[in-house]
Amino acid sequence: MKALILAAGRGRRMEDLSEDKNKCLIPVLGRPLIEYSLDVASSLDEIQEIVIIVGYQAESIINRYGIIYKGKPIRYRIQYERKGLVSAIETAIPDLEGKDFFLFLGDEIILRGRHQEMLDAFKKEDLFVCCGIIRQDDPLQVRKTYAIIQGQDNVIYRLIEKPERAINELMGTGNCIFKYDIVNYIPRVPIHHIRNEKELPDLIQCAIDDGRLVKSFVITDTYINVNTKEELQRIEQVFKNQSIM
Repeated sequence: MKALILAAGRGRRMEDLSEDKNKCLIPVLGRPLIEYSLDVASSLDEIQEIVIIVGYQAESIINRYGIIYKGKPIRYRIQYERKGLVSAIETAIPDLEGKDFFLFLGDEIILRGRHQEMLDAFKKEDLFVCCGIIRQDDPLQVRKTYAIIQGQDNVIYRLIEKPERAINELMGTGNCIFKYDIVNYIPRVPIHHIRNEKELPDLIQCAIDDGRLVKSFVITDTYINVNTKEELQRIEQVFKNQSIM
């Protein structure tokens, strides 16, 4: 299995903080944001290699981390046209080499993540996709990622990108595990009518509609996707005296 970390975007909503720096290198509690994903990926025995998708200020990430991180080899792929997460996964196809992969977003931080348990469930239940989720009391936060409708045994039937209103307390994260064959659904994914790019929930929905088994897994109780200065400030307040891992 491989880890796929997406770190190509500039992060314009971070304003001057990302003007001359890749957003994933912005320091959070004294460490670059991407390192929280790198630490998790390197801690999982099943992960044989880390693939990082880079784009904006690509050389800054490549020069900083080189070809190995905590014993795990790294390779890089440049996403020249940054058209969202599905495009980034498509860019990584040559580097995945037919292997299943654990997806991470370079701008996410998960506190006390249950990544190994999630990986164990993925393998034991022979899932096609396992979506890492949290239970979110604030409906406004759910609108920032994607909503989930599921049935018994956490089987997912519907995913909704950035919903107008929260349907329930389930909030998706970018930490998902995929069978390699998810890439075969990329051509089927529709272009989002607002963002004009292919969205991750729509990719997973294509697999669900084709009868593939997709389940959710509560990966943590504290999660922040760092897209704005306000979220950066909030993470400093929430995590300052806590362990990130």
